[in-house]
Order: sequence, then structure tokens, then C-alpha cells
Amino acid sequence: MPHQDQAICPLSIVPARKSPDDRAEQVTQWLFGETADVLETSKKWALLKFHHDNYEGWVDLKQIQLAQDGVDLQTVRTTEQFMHVQTASGAVIMPFGAVLPAYSAGLFDLGAERLAFPGRTNAKPNGTAVMRLLKLKDQWLNTPYLWGGRSPFGVDCSGLTQMLYLVGGVNLPRDAWQQAGLGKTVESVERSASGDLAFFANEEGRVIHVGIVLEGNSILHASGRVRVDQLDEKGIFNATDKVHTHRLHSIKRLA
Repeated sequence: MPHQDQAICPLSIVPARKSPDDRAEQVTQWLFGETADVLETSKKWALLKFHHDNYEGWVDLKQIQLAQDGVDLQTVRTTEQFMHVQTASGAVIMPFGAVLPAYSAGLFDLGAERLAFPGRTNAKPNGTAVMRLLKLKDQWLNTPYLWGGRSPFGVDCSGLTQMLYLVGGVNLPRDAWQQAGLGKTVESVERSASGDLAFFANEEGRVIHVGIVLEGNSILHASGRVRVDQLDEKGIFNATDKVHTHRLHSIKRLA
């Protein structure tokens, strides 16, 4: 492959790995329409730096579409849980949060094709970022936990918060510890509000988990699956098992 500076994701959900090996850890996922800088190539792999969060990962070259004329950096994303879109080469599944390049009046570009997307998008925002993400949160319930996941077919804790805020119009970093560095500190659970991010730490005090605060002192988070549990000053309380599962570190308000 000739060297190219930029690329776009032409497939539904592409794994990005820690090293150039099919067996390597999946560190994140690259969704349809998202763009990236090509930092280097190695045999059948490309090291990409993703534009939406500056995260890096190795992607199989067969899963990349080169952007010959640069990339469209607009941020119109789908808000359907998933939808099939018919292309010249067959159907493509568009997951929640997929980017629609050059989107206008229900149409978007896929290479040389101009295709219709009949579903919902965030092209015409209504309300604040928090209001928008709270309207969409239920689509994620019972999504299985997947390390590095960012889609309704599998998601990790910071992938869930990142995707809901992305469609709300707010870009978050990829990892929980990075997200914890943003926003204004909320002093207690009692003073928290829906849409705040709650962070949880291990015994050494390192942030390892994040969720979205909901009304009634509850929290949406990915642990085994995307679920709603109770939140108190100690952390997350699982009412089924009657045990605290995560230790509260901090609460942040972003918008």
C-alpha cells in the first residue's frame, strides 16, 4: 500500500489492537465513517491515530479505506442502535455512533457512492448534550461488556460514556482515567445530577471504572453488561448481590 496520511473506516466495527498481531489485545474499536491519521505501516498493519480522541491502535490494512483527497471531519453520527444500509457491494451494518461522511438531507458518501440513511442522527441537536445522551441511554441496556468495545454489540465502561457523550456533541478521551481529568468536581453524590460522570478507583487509588449518574442516586455503567445500579458515597451498590462492587473516587460535571 502506498503511504497515505489519512484513512476512513469503511466497515461497521473494526478492532484496533495494541500491537500488529491478530492475537493482540483490542484496545479500542474504529466505527464506520470515523477517520484517522496513518502514523506508520508494518506488513499488513497500519498504526492509526483516531481523530475523535487521539487514541492509537493497529488496524488490519484490509479494513482501511484510504482518503485520497483528505477526510471530512464533520461529526454527524447515527443515533439508531444499528441499521442496515445497502451499498453496491452489499449491506453494511451501521452501529450507534457511526459517522455519516458528507451528510446532508438524509444522504451520505461512501467512496464514490451517495447513499441514503433513513434513520435518526444527531445532525439537528435538540437540548443540551446531557439531555440528548439521557434520551439515548436505554438503547445500551444489556449490551455485553467487551474490553475495548464501543458499540451496542459490546462495550467497555469508558466506551459507553464516550459514545453517549459523542452523540451529544462532546468529545471525551478513550480511557476512564483520562476522562477523570475533565470537568468540574462535584462534592458528593447528593449534589450530583443526571449526566455527571462518576469515577471509581482500585485500592491504589487509580481510576479504573466510570459510569453516568442518573436520577434517584443510580448509575448507568458497563460491568458484565450495561446495567443500572445504585450509587452512594461508598460507590456502586449491586442490589441483587447486596454488595458494593466499585469504590467511588470522584464525580465530574462536563456540561
